[in-house]
Amino acid sequence: MERKKILVNKTNPILFGHNAYEQLNDLIIQKSYSKILIFSDYETRKYCLPLLKSKIESIIELTETHNYSIDSGEINKNLESSKIIWEFLIEKGFKRNSLIINLGGGMITDLGGFIASTFMRGIDFVNIPTSLLGMVDASIGGKTGIDLKNIKNIIGSFYSPEITVIDTHYLDTLPIQQFKCGLSEIIKHSLIEGENDWSRLKVLKNLKELNEDVIYTSIKTKVGIVDRDPKEKNIRKFLNFGHTIGHAIESYLLGTDREVLHGEAVAAGIIMESFLSKILCNFDKKKVDEIKKFINSHFDKIIIRDEEIPEIIKIMSFDKKNQDNIPRFVLIKEIGTIEIGKKVNEKDIVSAFEFYSS
Repeated sequence: MERKKILVNKTNPILFGHNAYEQLNDLIIQKSYSKILIFSDYETRKYCLPLLKSKIESIIELTETHNYSIDSGEINKNLESSKIIWEFLIEKGFKRNSLIINLGGGMITDLGGFIASTFMRGIDFVNIPTSLLGMVDASIGGKTGIDLKNIKNIIGSFYSPEITVIDTHYLDTLPIQQFKCGLSEIIKHSLIEGENDWSRLKVLKNLKELNEDVIYTSIKTKVGIVDRDPKEKNIRKFLNFGHTIGHAIESYLLGTDREVLHGEAVAAGIIMESFLSKILCNFDKKKVDEIKKFINSHFDKIIIRDEEIPEIIKIMSFDKKNQDNIPRFVLIKEIGTIEIGKKVNEKDIVSAFEFYSS
């Protein structure tokens, strides 16, 4: 299905299908980049790079092009990885008129965007997300970031790609666990957007039903919010629903033998923050149970021990939405109506963990 481009801030198009590669080729020709870096992890280099090269081979043959890959996983989204790649760019003679093409999931687009935003005070980059999570969330909106001391995206910048290419053929290479991670963000977007979107999504039985229409609709929701609030001063905070608890869980388990993927943690966060919405915003309990049932039908439950909950809550104090070290949550009054900056006490957060585990 061919889609027209979606504009983010009227300057950074998100493109679907054949038209996307045409514009990428045009961009490379028009800007006459001196060098190109295709940045990936080893998995996307193996399974996705051949497809990308087949689409832009005639263009990159005319430009000095390098490939650089790192190990996959959130644990590698850090300053050490950034330093290694900055040094590679210097060694290969990259200048301000160079281009980085980020080919991979959310970790690669976050890290690659951050590297582009900081190298020589900013060079051009393109995002080509290869995961469902990357397509509907991580690569969209001009946020770049790396982790420090296990705190998610605590270092970063707002810096937008020249274009973002959405090619759902890359999803054919995706393991089911990674596919589910994108579903969590689609769930979040549908709850933000309204009852119609949620009603269509909640009947999903099989992940194969997540077709390009669902992906397009989810991206459109995020784009509409980012376009109105690019620097997260107001309504863009809606997109943090499920993430205050989700990020804390992800950070707490990072590097352990119980490490979870971002989307898995966010799915748990959505259940818990829906429960908090019932307490603080009078969100319909039937809807809370409906959300929990749907998520539990697609995601394995994360085991969180009672003694770990205070440590996870402590991590929430580093959340960027906080004021005076008090966790501030994005909660739901009703599907399609979001409230931001809600103070939540520790007792209620503990109750939310108990609800999730029950």
